[in-house]
Amino acid sequence: MADGRAAAQLSEAAQSELLDICEEQFAQLEKLQNEIILCEPDFCENPQEQSVKRLIATEAELKQWSTVEPQLLAENSEILLEAGKEEMHKLCSELEMVASCFEAKRDKLKETKELELKWLEEKKQVLAAASGHSERLQIEKEKLSEHTILQDIKEKIQKMKVYQERLMESLAYILEKHVPLPQEDSSTNKKKKNVPHEIHENLISLNEILEILMNKALNTPHDPYVAIDDTFWPPYVEMLLRYGIAVRHHENNFKLRLETFF
Repeated sequence: MADGRAAAQLSEAAQSELLDICEEQFAQLEKLQNEIILCEPDFCENPQEQSVKRLIATEAELKQWSTVEPQLLAENSEILLEAGKEEMHKLCSELEMVASCFEAKRDKLKETKELELKWLEEKKQVLAAASGHSERLQIEKEKLSEHTILQDIKEKIQKMKVYQERLMESLAYILEKHVPLPQEDSSTNKKKKNVPHEIHENLISLNEILEILMNKALNTPHDPYVAIDDTFWPPYVEMLLRYGIAVRHHENNFKLRLETFF
C-alpha cells in the first residue's frame, strides 16, 4: 500500500526508471541463482570436509564484498527522495512502537514505586511505634529501683508464708477432728475389741507425722526418708501407705518418705 502511494507520487519518467532498475536487479538475481545451482558441489562422502570448504568460500566472498563500495541503485533524486521518505516512515513507526513499550514500562515502574513507598511508610510507622514503646519500657525499668524489686519479692514471700500457715492450720484442724490421737481404753474394751497394737504414750498425731515427712522432703531432697520409731502409730503409717501419701524404702521397711506428687 505504501509502495503504491510512493509510485503514485512519482513522475512517469521516474516510474519507468524504477521499473527498469527492478527488472535489471531481478535478472541479476536469477543469474546468480542459476550459477549457485550449477556450481553446487556433488555429494561428498565426508560432510565435515564439505562444511569446511563452504565456510572458507563464504569467508572469501565476505571479504570481497567488504571491499566493494556501496552504490546507489538509482541516481534519480525523485526516486531517492521517495525511498528516503518510505524509510523514514518505517523508522518513525518502529520508534513509536518502542516509545509505547517504554511508556507502558514506565507506568508499571511508577506504580511499583508508589507501592514500595507506601510499604516503606508503613514500616517507618511500625518502627517509630516500636521505638516509642521500647523507650517507655526503658524509662519504666529505670524508675523501678532495686529496693522496690526486693520489697516486692519480700511481700510475695510473706504472702506465701501466710498462705502456707493457713493451709497447715486447716490441715491440722481437719486431722484433729476426723483423725484424732488414739485414746487408752479400759481393759474390758481392749479384750472385746482385740486391739492388735499396743498404744504408746509418746505417740504423735497424724498432722505431726505429715509435717516431719514434708520438712524432710524439703530440707534434704536427696535423702527424704524418715526412720519409723515407736512414736509413729502403725495404723497411721498403714493409712498413709494405703492411700499413696507415703512410700516405704525399697530396702528398709522401717523408713518412710512422702510420695512425689509432681
